[in-house]
Amino acid sequence: MAKSKSPDMTKGNITAQLLLFFFPILLGTFFQQLYNTADAVIVGQNVGKLGLAAVGGTTSTLINLFIGIFVGLSSGFSVIISQHFGAKNHRLVSECVHTAITFSLIVGIAVSILGAIFSKTMLSYMNVPEDIMPMAIPYLQIYFLGLAPNLIYNMGAGLLRAVGDSKTPLIFLIISCFINIILDILLIKYMGMGVVGAAVATVTSQVVSAILVIVVLSRRKDALRLFIRKLHINFSELRKMVSIGTAAGMQSAMYTIANILIQASINTLGTDTIAAFTAYGKIDTLFWMTIQSLGISVTTFTGQNFGYGNKERVKKGIIHGMILSVVITGIVMLLLKLFGRSIYTLFTNDKSVLDIGTDMLNFMVVAFPTYITIEIFSGSLRGIGDSWIPMIMTASGVCVLRIAWIIVMVPKYPNIFTILWAYPLSWVTTSILFIIYMFLFSKMRRWLKNNIY
Repeated sequence: MAKSKSPDMTKGNITAQLLLFFFPILLGTFFQQLYNTADAVIVGQNVGKLGLAAVGGTTSTLINLFIGIFVGLSSGFSVIISQHFGAKNHRLVSECVHTAITFSLIVGIAVSILGAIFSKTMLSYMNVPEDIMPMAIPYLQIYFLGLAPNLIYNMGAGLLRAVGDSKTPLIFLIISCFINIILDILLIKYMGMGVVGAAVATVTSQVVSAILVIVVLSRRKDALRLFIRKLHINFSELRKMVSIGTAAGMQSAMYTIANILIQASINTLGTDTIAAFTAYGKIDTLFWMTIQSLGISVTTFTGQNFGYGNKERVKKGIIHGMILSVVITGIVMLLLKLFGRSIYTLFTNDKSVLDIGTDMLNFMVVAFPTYITIEIFSGSLRGIGDSWIPMIMTASGVCVLRIAWIIVMVPKYPNIFTILWAYPLSWVTTSILFIIYMFLFSKMRRWLKNNIY
């Protein structure tokens, strides 16, 4: 087995390594988000606010539910692989790679079929207005039918990042993103296919990214090399990977389930509010993609150094991650405060939608710092395989609290700001839970203190 050329995060300057790993992930996440954002912008400008509401809001929330669960599962695969990579166990790295791709292929096909069949039912349960349904149903069905390539890409990208390669997935996303934008323009603007064209463009670009990641994995010269004829499932490694990944997947699902209830409440406020919230969901990704990219960097850094047994480096990685997250969040907040309304005009020029959306953005931006601790602490805990307690804390602080808030408060005060308050309240509560757990009860604390895990 040829020696791996992937970056080794067990040595070198900590801040520099986190940033060198962070920026390609950030750019990759940016281009991944640009998939749906391009759909929203081009649909909003060429189809109108009904089309904008159809490709975002409810449909995006449902899609994110399934993708989030799988990405959470794949994070468990990445953690185990990064630990094996840090421990220089190339045989187990190879076993995990083949197991991961096989698993993603099977799950991707199953979710694609079931999602397409039950698209209409899911949209109906979420109170989607009748004037949006004729556009939302085909968009969601086509997206689901093309979901398998998306899952394969995300798994392959996670495998590459697990060994420190965050640049290759970025290149794939740039290519597929431009394909998506070009097809959006051709199919929507010039061929008049509307939201169906947006779905076809997105799925086609995701197929390209999946093919690229498979080709690159097949041509690697290290333990990460994929042999198609050797695809199989190593159930021993799968159990370990799924054990960690299931918690992360459930955590993502709980976020999305709570957001589905929020979206259902927003759907009762009319098309203007739905369209405004759809555009807001694209704009605030500037924050989410930066903080989550940093969280992935911390997870990979922690995983490799945990596998190597370097306690001091793990501890410093968490501290550096927190400092970087504060600085980055401050920059994002400033940008959104200064240019938020201008960004909204990319999606629509409808004054009512712009006014509602700007008010949403100004309210939410100031709450972003309350989320930082959740991302960095949960990322570092995942890196050492501690994922179940963080999942339970997230369930309590985010899912349960948001659901309770929506059920109790929204009927009494049915307006957009009552709904939005669910976010900062849940972030503050969950952050407090993470701080208490990390410093008093976590496996991380015991490992750092006693070198016992």
